[in-house]
Amino acid sequence: MVVGTEEQQTAPAAATTALTVIVALSVSHLLNDTIQSLISAVYPVLKESYALTYTQIGLITLAFQLTASLLQPLVGLYTDRRPLPFSLTLGMSVTLGGLLLLSVANTFPLILLAAALVGVGSAVFHPEASRVARLASGGRHGFAQSLFQVGGNAGSAAGPLLAAFVVVPWGQGSIAWFSVAAVAAMVILFRVGRWYRAHLAARVMKKSRPTLPPVSAGKAAFAIGVLLCLIFSKYFYLASLSSYYTLYLIETFDVSVQGAQVRLFVFLGAVAAGTFLGGPVGDRVGFKAVIWGSILGVLPFTLILPYSNLFWTTVLTVPIGLILASAFSAIMVYAQELLPSRVGMVAGLFFGFAFGMGGLGAAVLGWLADQTSIGYVYKVCSCLPLIGLLTALLPNLRSSR
Repeated sequence: MVVGTEEQQTAPAAATTALTVIVALSVSHLLNDTIQSLISAVYPVLKESYALTYTQIGLITLAFQLTASLLQPLVGLYTDRRPLPFSLTLGMSVTLGGLLLLSVANTFPLILLAAALVGVGSAVFHPEASRVARLASGGRHGFAQSLFQVGGNAGSAAGPLLAAFVVVPWGQGSIAWFSVAAVAAMVILFRVGRWYRAHLAARVMKKSRPTLPPVSAGKAAFAIGVLLCLIFSKYFYLASLSSYYTLYLIETFDVSVQGAQVRLFVFLGAVAAGTFLGGPVGDRVGFKAVIWGSILGVLPFTLILPYSNLFWTTVLTVPIGLILASAFSAIMVYAQELLPSRVGMVAGLFFGFAFGMGGLGAAVLGWLADQTSIGYVYKVCSCLPLIGLLTALLPNLRSSR
């Protein structure tokens, strides 16, 4: 697949259509991740209903994240060679099946299966949607990736709020009501698939030069390894908040379930805002600079958080979410520029690794919380942003300066 040349050949008249495609992908990402976030958002309900331990809660997250983690790079690698325009709709249908199963699952194995199905749907959705967003970007890669990503993070923020005011009062069965979101996403993605199919047909009519990578293969592989280490630090820390923040607030400050969900919404809303900022800023000042600021800049706030009262805990999660979340879009675009002919594989690798680290982090931190306390988990995780110092090892790319 040739990305740079295609984007340079995009006609100005297609700009509005391309923006419409990116917005459609962002809305679909919002709906997809709203469904995903319901899994972690209903942990307090599932924990009380089925007497689950922290370890079991971590395993639920792991079941979801592991299927997505293992499958996403494979999906991306395959579709780099054989694009599948309507795979987005198919992936969303699998997510719909997992959602409906979660609404009726009454045993721990069934809950795990439901989470795994949602993970499979995500594995299909993310690499291909990221590729289409890049193709529709008109060369504004950071903007397109951020706009696509912000939809997902907005959905992740909406999930806990919806869980607080829908699932908590009405019970586990009310999760099925959110199937409307999955069906709506399938309709939108079918229309995106038609645009993508037409784009592929037009590409066949053109012959273009391959885009040369900015660094050697060895340097690119090393840089990818560094970026994966940064993803590890980001998503291990995010797992501590997305999976256990509500339980931490309930146990430490004795807040209600709904009060904890609202505070989780505040944090995830900050994550959504930070996600959008990273890409456009990276288009202007360089993606390496954004990576530096976003991962290492969050360290003072994470170090203070475990020792704060309820008010300051709520306040501190806002800059943590804003700063930390700005990294992902920058990391994704930087990695795609390292390997411009493997956009789908890179998207699948990084989405998959992020999901895997989130799942592994949830499982490990759940076990640690059972062995010690949930407060101790946050003290341990507060130092994770120090891994951001590895950013110094990344090469300066011509297109990222």
